[in-house]
Amino acid sequence: MEKSTYFYGTGRRKTAVAQVRLLPGNGAIIINGVPYEERFSRFEHRQTILQPLLVTDSVGKYNAVVKVAGGGISGQSGAISHGIARALVRADESLKLILRQNGLLTRDSRAKE
Repeated sequence: MEKSTYFYGTGRRKTAVAQVRLLPGNGAIIINGVPYEERFSRFEHRQTILQPLLVTDSVGKYNAVVKVAGGGISGQSGAISHGIARALVRADESLKLILRQNGLLTRDSRAKE
C-alpha cells in the first residue's frame, strides 16, 4: 500500500479548533464527513473557508479533509480557514508571504469574555 502525501494544519478561532489535512486533488472540501456546501449554508462562511485557496490560486489543486469541533458556525469557518492557510504553508513555503499579507496566518484572538 502506498503512503499518501498530505499536509497538516491546525486552525483556531474563538473556541473552535479545526484539524485540516490537504491532499493533492480536485478541490473537494469535506468537513466532518460532509461536503462543505452542505455543512455551511451561508455564502459568507463558505467564502471564509475558501479565502486561503482563492488568495493563493490553489482552488482545485488540493482536497481538504477537516475535523472541526467546538464553537459555532462562524468560529468553525474561521478555524477551518486558519487551518487551511497553515497547511498551505507546509505544502509550499513560498505562499507564506501572500497569506501573511492577507492576514490568514494570524490567529484572530477575539473571543467572548
